[in-house]
Amino acid sequence: MNSVSSISRLTRITLAVAVLSAVAACGKKPDAQGAPPPAGVSIITIAPERLALTTELPGRLEATRIAQIGARAAGIVLKRTFREGSDVKAGQTLYLIDPAPLRAAYDSAQATLAKAEANLTTATLKAQRYKPLVEVNAVSKQDYDDTVAVQKQAAADVASAKAARETASLNLGYATVISPISGRIGKALVTEGALVGQGEVTQLATVQQIDPIYVNLTQSSTDILKLQEAMRNGQLQSAGQGQAKVTLETEDGHAYPQAGKLLFSDLTVDPNTGSVTLRAEFPNPDHSLLPGMYVRAKLEQAVNASALTVPQQAVQRDLNGASVFLVGAGNKVTVQPVKADTAQGNSWIVTDGLKAGDKVIVDGLQKVKPGAVVNPSPWHPAAAPAANATAAAAAAAPQADSTSKAK
Repeated sequence: MNSVSSISRLTRITLAVAVLSAVAACGKKPDAQGAPPPAGVSIITIAPERLALTTELPGRLEATRIAQIGARAAGIVLKRTFREGSDVKAGQTLYLIDPAPLRAAYDSAQATLAKAEANLTTATLKAQRYKPLVEVNAVSKQDYDDTVAVQKQAAADVASAKAARETASLNLGYATVISPISGRIGKALVTEGALVGQGEVTQLATVQQIDPIYVNLTQSSTDILKLQEAMRNGQLQSAGQGQAKVTLETEDGHAYPQAGKLLFSDLTVDPNTGSVTLRAEFPNPDHSLLPGMYVRAKLEQAVNASALTVPQQAVQRDLNGASVFLVGAGNKVTVQPVKADTAQGNSWIVTDGLKAGDKVIVDGLQKVKPGAVVNPSPWHPAAAPAANATAAAAAAAPQADSTSKAK
């Protein structure tokens, strides 16, 4: 009997648990939320803008003026009067060559000139005396003609002597070597005691003018043809020969603070490289740009009066090409293939696939898929740093409270 009672109690308990479980299951309320809420995304509305198209080109810096200083007079170098690597002025003395033999040659030429002038004086006076005498047949006409010829020869000797003296004077002046231009001088190529100017010009130093300074750029002829075609079709406008702005980035990646101007484009294509040379000029007052340095230049060659741009992060790329997510009717997401091959700063220039008024998703791409409904809001480039700063401040606040309480 006891065993039968125990089984009955166990059965009743089991049935009671089952009934309670069924009641609990029936008492559950249905999910009131249903589908999850639309994902929040940030969008931009496409609008045309006037945009100067820049091309990044490699280049080398070159001095605007280069003077090869050579010895134009023969002699021994007595003194060097400049400091290597310093700035020199036009007309500044650089070297002194021993002037003694040159001064002696000048003195000899001066003496030769004095002798010629004396001979000319004698011949002139004799011709003047003979002139009235030949008119009265006191002297023969032959003697008078000979006297006039001697006078003319003496005048020619004076002219020759003057030229020789001028040459000697120039050579004496060449003993003082001066800079023909203002600029920065390099290393000295000779030292005191060197014999220079013997038979050929001896190079003494080089002066380069680097303010302003040139940058020689090379651009593919293919790119130039594309630009010209776009301008002919009206897609682009020329930035203008005197209006094309050029900026520089130095070898260490820093932007040069001053802008330059485009001077000219070469008229021929290099057959070895297929490129065209362009030259720009930059102010260089502190001489931080040096000839031979490698730089990258950004050149404004054309203007797109109605460019369509999107932030680079909005463009997705795969094997099929580039595309963006658009927010369409009913805030549904669609995929739009685009052509975006040219970068401009942090944006892509879209030449096909978009039109004014399209709403492109910039942030929140990882949360959406085609056909999904989203909750769009305007995209603000500076919002992300501000939000991070706010979150950091909020995270720091509880720590500050707990610290003050601990104190």
